[in-house]
Amino acid sequence: MLSSGNKDGPPILRTLSARLSNRLSAWQTMVITLLWLYISRNFAKIVGLESPEPLANLYTRSYFRATWVTTALDAGFWTAMKIRTKWLRDLASMVFTFYYLIAAEQADEKVRKVRGLLTVDHLRVSWQKSTTPYLSFLTRALRPKLTRYPPRAIRIPRPVNSSYQEPVSGWLYFDGPLSALKSHTKVVLDVPGGGFVAMNPRHHEDKLLGWAAKLELPVLSLDYKKAPEYPYPYALNECYDVYHTLIASRGRCIGLSGTVIPRIIITGDSAGGNIATGTILMILQTASNDAQRYPDQVILPPPEGLILIYPNLDMNIGNWMSDEQMALIQDRRTWKRNRNVLRRKSEDYYKLTPDTPHPSDDEDKTLSPTVAPQDDSIMTANDKSLPPLKPPTDAELDLVSPTTIADQSTAVASSKPKLLKTRLAMSSMISYFNDRILTPEMMRAMIILYVGPHTRPDFSTDYLLSPLLAPESLLAKFPKTCFLTGERDPLVDDTVIFAGRLRQAKHNLFVQRKELGLLKSKDTFNEKDHVEVTLIPGISHGFLQFVSVFPEGWNHIFRVARWIDELFAEQERKTNTSEAMHEGMVGDRFHPHNRHHRRMPTESSGDEDRPLEMSTMAKIPGGDDDKRSYFTHRRRTPASDPRALRRGMRKGGEDGHVRDKSMVSLASEDDLLGRRMKGLAGGLMGIGDGVTVTP
Repeated sequence: MLSSGNKDGPPILRTLSARLSNRLSAWQTMVITLLWLYISRNFAKIVGLESPEPLANLYTRSYFRATWVTTALDAGFWTAMKIRTKWLRDLASMVFTFYYLIAAEQADEKVRKVRGLLTVDHLRVSWQKSTTPYLSFLTRALRPKLTRYPPRAIRIPRPVNSSYQEPVSGWLYFDGPLSALKSHTKVVLDVPGGGFVAMNPRHHEDKLLGWAAKLELPVLSLDYKKAPEYPYPYALNECYDVYHTLIASRGRCIGLSGTVIPRIIITGDSAGGNIATGTILMILQTASNDAQRYPDQVILPPPEGLILIYPNLDMNIGNWMSDEQMALIQDRRTWKRNRNVLRRKSEDYYKLTPDTPHPSDDEDKTLSPTVAPQDDSIMTANDKSLPPLKPPTDAELDLVSPTTIADQSTAVASSKPKLLKTRLAMSSMISYFNDRILTPEMMRAMIILYVGPHTRPDFSTDYLLSPLLAPESLLAKFPKTCFLTGERDPLVDDTVIFAGRLRQAKHNLFVQRKELGLLKSKDTFNEKDHVEVTLIPGISHGFLQFVSVFPEGWNHIFRVARWIDELFAEQERKTNTSEAMHEGMVGDRFHPHNRHHRRMPTESSGDEDRPLEMSTMAKIPGGDDDKRSYFTHRRRTPASDPRALRRGMRKGGEDGHVRDKSMVSLASEDDLLGRRMKGLAGGLMGIGDGVTVTP
């Protein structure tokens, strides 16, 4: 028809074209044609007959817009990933991305199909695209100028007693010359995320450069080895060895002066949060074992604080929340913070029955009291004093259980609905299974690749793999921990449950110490001294990764910087307070006016809240001059860090000073009680200085 027919078309179209050509120009004709195509394709949406979009009200507008861009990028890069020539692949990725930005439905369909058959190559192409030439140029152009100095590649040697020899790679972000590092004693140790299989610090430069500029401190971000080439627990051992080297070398491995042990705060996001938390558990576990076996050994001190950003803390993905987990989320003290999480879990049921009346949030709060956990690992101090429940006997079962089908039917028919303390609730991973950033298929692939083909861990007990399972004895020793997570994140349950377990462990320790007389009776437990949680409404996972298209992410980057600054300042205040109290106690002990009138701890007092104290009445030779030289000898020097007292430094440290016997760090509260009883009973048993007691 095109070759032999009339060039203006059939007779009817020729007549119509002749009439319209007098009224419409070529431009108007093209616009009308495109408008008609759009209306015909989106007619149901325009007239309101389209099926509801499940994600329309899930995210905020700005975050949803950012996920629209990231989805187009994923679709474009996955489409071009099989092109072998690198420069052509990079160019085609941007061309396909531009197409998918316009054809959003095709981008969603492409991403959905790829995620159904994920491989490690797909994950790495998707998450490491920010360092490709064109995208890296756009990211730098949209990022504000933060630092004058670029990041430096660095290699951290392994400790002497490590099982590995290969140094650990990392990137040092510091806005200053290397010579200025010698004046710093604080370090931020960052463990970047990437699903355990991808991404290095260069893919997290927005937050790392922001922290380095805001804090003016060295930020060391680790480029740990990734799975599946290096499966669990290789990356965990790398991070532990880096922390060990930082402490053992006093920071000289990254350019610090080495005069004092650096103060360290550990941060981690997503999979990095899992590794960061596991590193602290290894530090605490190793310190406890070393303190029991070698009381005089220098052990690793815990970091000053821990900051977790949308962490992945549970590898055992489940469908339903347990009663203990719901009890932690429904705790009245955290109700205001977790109410949106609880509301979302209620909607999982009520959106299936929209016409069924349901209680309001206030009624839920009244009808859902805090449930005391029954698990030994998270049981309160009062619960532990109760005898364990015994299973019912057969005779008891015969008395209470109907024996026939008719009896069972009658019992069911006559029973009334009972109010449950916790509602059946799905885990956040299942509630947000259609998340645009993190899906269950991606989580499944990451866990399989991280664990590896030759390892079969116990997902119900291995707390280094799933820190959510950590025992309360270790959680009670955790430093202050800050959490930052989106309320719509599939991993939000990991945050609220782990924060609840930390708060509960700290509270139980507080109660125990108060009962032992180690704290004053008027002291009260303050959760913010141990745990701080921020849940951001309307956003999901990975919001610090694409701040170029989600500018609100900069606010959260600087929020974390403020947390780091506050944690360092808070620990410094605690150190100064404890040091002042120690100097005051020593000075008050030998003050001439207080020597004979100060009440000793062994005397009874009905109105005294002060806990029991140890005292060592050692003779000081000579007069006041000798006492003055004694205190000069006891005074802290720059080479002796005050935290060394808490770590149990060996007698006769680097400065050559011998510590007073009463100030030797104790390994546990049992040792403290033993010291007290020896001090109280020493006079009655004739035990004095230099006397050895044979058991």
